[in-house]
Amino acid sequence: MSNDCSTLARQLRIHVLNMIHRAKASHVATCLSMVDLLAVLYGKILRVDASRSQWPERDHFILSKGHGAAALYAVLAEQGFFPKEWLNSYCREGSVLAGHVVHNGVPGVEASTGSLGHGLPIACGLALAGKRDGRSYRVFVLLSDGELDEGSNWEAILFAGHHRLDNLVAIVDYNKIQSFGAVREVLDLEPLADKWRAFRWAVRELDGHNHQQIEEDLGCLPFEEHKPSVLIAHTIKGKGVAFMENSLLWHYKSPDEQQVQRAITDINCGP
Repeated sequence: MSNDCSTLARQLRIHVLNMIHRAKASHVATCLSMVDLLAVLYGKILRVDASRSQWPERDHFILSKGHGAAALYAVLAEQGFFPKEWLNSYCREGSVLAGHVVHNGVPGVEASTGSLGHGLPIACGLALAGKRDGRSYRVFVLLSDGELDEGSNWEAILFAGHHRLDNLVAIVDYNKIQSFGAVREVLDLEPLADKWRAFRWAVRELDGHNHQQIEEDLGCLPFEEHKPSVLIAHTIKGKGVAFMENSLLWHYKSPDEQQVQRAITDINCGP
C-alpha cells in the first residue's frame, strides 16, 4: 500500500466530512465507502493530466453513483484540477459544485450523473467510440450496488460484452447498503459475479479498502483479452468513521460539528 495513496484517502475523507457538514447535505457514508478506490485510481491508475483536462488520449472516469459527488470533487481538487477553495462552496446556491455530479464548469468531470443507471451506458458509448477511432484511452465507471437494480445497467452490461469492449472497466462499490435498507433485502444481487460473467465480462473481486490489491488488479487491464473488466469491490459504508460504518442512518444524515470532530479523530487514528 503506497503511503501517498493512504495520505490522499485520509485527506479525501476529511474533505468529505467538512463539505457535507457545511452544506448540511447527505451521502457522507456513500462517499466514505469509495474513497480508497478513488485514491488509488487518481493516485496510481488513471492516465489524466490536470493541466490538460481535455487531453484527447486521457482516460475517462465516470462516477455513475452521482450522489457521491463530494468525494469526486475532493479528489479532483487534491489532484489540481481546480482550486481546493472551491470545495468550501459545495452544494451551495450558485456553486458549480452541485450536490450531484455536474460536468459544466468543473474540470475533470466527464459527465453529469445522479439519475442512477446512466453512467455505464455513457461509458459504453465512450469505449465503443474509442475502439472505432483507434484511441488509446480507457474508460472507467464507478457504480453503486443499489444502482444495479436499474435495468439500463444490465442493457449496458450486455452491450459491452457483445462488443468486446476491453477498454472498459466497471467498478462496483459493493457496500451492501442502499437508500432504504440492505441490498440483500431490497433486491438481492447475488450471485453478482456470476451474472457479470454470464454477460461476457472478466470479473475480479477484492477488498475495496486494500490499496495494494486495488492497484495490483487495476494495474493489469484488461483482466481478459477482448472482454470488458469488472472489479467487484467489497466495501464498508461509512468506512473510516466508527459510528458511521455499516449504518443505514448515514445514507441521508448530515453530521453536526461535534460528529465531524469525532469522525476526523477516527480517520487520523486509523491505518
